[in-house]
Amino acid sequence: MPQTSSAPAPLMTVTGSTLVIAPAPCRRRAPRTPGPYGRLFTLPGTRAFTAGNLLARLPMGMFGISAVMMIAGQRGSYSLAGAVTATGLAATALVAPWTARLVDRYGQARIAVPATLIAVLGSVGLVLCVRNHAPAWTLFASYAATATTPNIGGMSRARWTHLLRGSPAAHHTAMSFEQAADELCFMLGPVVAAFLCSAAFPEAGTITAAALLLTGMLVFTSQRATEPPPTRPGGAPAPLRGLMPLLALFVPLGLLFGSMEVTSIAHLGARGLGAATGLVLGLQAAGSCAAGLLYGTLRPRSLRTCLIALSAALALPWAAAATGSLPLLAAALLLAGMATAPTMVTAMSRVHALAPEGRLNESMTLAVTAILAGIALGSATAGTLIDHLGPTTPYALPAAAALLSLLVLPTLQTVRLSGTTQVP
Repeated sequence: MPQTSSAPAPLMTVTGSTLVIAPAPCRRRAPRTPGPYGRLFTLPGTRAFTAGNLLARLPMGMFGISAVMMIAGQRGSYSLAGAVTATGLAATALVAPWTARLVDRYGQARIAVPATLIAVLGSVGLVLCVRNHAPAWTLFASYAATATTPNIGGMSRARWTHLLRGSPAAHHTAMSFEQAADELCFMLGPVVAAFLCSAAFPEAGTITAAALLLTGMLVFTSQRATEPPPTRPGGAPAPLRGLMPLLALFVPLGLLFGSMEVTSIAHLGARGLGAATGLVLGLQAAGSCAAGLLYGTLRPRSLRTCLIALSAALALPWAAAATGSLPLLAAALLLAGMATAPTMVTAMSRVHALAPEGRLNESMTLAVTAILAGIALGSATAGTLIDHLGPTTPYALPAAAALLSLLVLPTLQTVRLSGTTQVP
């Protein structure tokens, strides 16, 4: 039986007495259509400002751990290290919303660059004070100066919102990408910092973070074509009142971040596994980032469901640390990271929906400020518990913080979307 073929037949022509057979035309494959994440970066300028954004955002997860390892290594006190980082985060909680308001009002490049320079000088001052055994109060003052660091994640989200008006699907994809980037940098930052401080020298983490912050911010702000226009004062209501119930939820979420990081460093260090700190925290970062990207392609779940899963996952590191098994602890932190990203994506989407027109950066910064306040409380509390109860028991603190967020959740019923300006 003759076989059929889908290949095109050759072309035959007769020239004089010669039969000429031309080769069959080749069928070209249609170009592959990029996925939802790939389509974002076909817009002009998006790749450049995203590269600067990621460079400047990675240090956000490096500064705290670098300071803890540097100060604890030089002064021999986790209480002092936790108190210094808590002071800096508390100062950031006070200063950051004002910096964000200035960014929305006068433009990103005009405000972010000088604010970043002040923050970098504070980091350099901290290194000098630690190396020269300066009085303890100078450590607090230097780290507090880093409070002027702009909210690079909020500024990046504002750019996407400006570029993707009228395209809700693309805007949702961009916000999922930004949240995954947040999770990656805040989780991967401690890994890089721990490696630098242990493999090179104690101050290497802080110095590298300051250099990345300044370089990334300069690259980001140089992309003026994608920068949203400034907002005239008085054009939109202040976002604080409408976001207050949500901010109460972000504090315990920050508490579990701060306490988990400090406790993990102390627990592994006490067992002589300081070199494994980067690997263990890296698994947590990988799980969180992968879950964030996957969650952006799925149907969103309720915030209650995400918090229940987070509470269950945060109990695992506590149980694993009690067994003394490093593989179990690494697996538990991986699962904890996977539960973290969906919770943050869902909670941040609430903030984004409630942000007044033209004040997105300020609204997102208020949420980050609440997280930083929780991180400050978690770092200080974990440091104190480590000094008094050892490096294993404080793993109960992140689990308790996750349960506290569930208790705070009913207050969100008072948040109504009616009467608010929703983003596209």
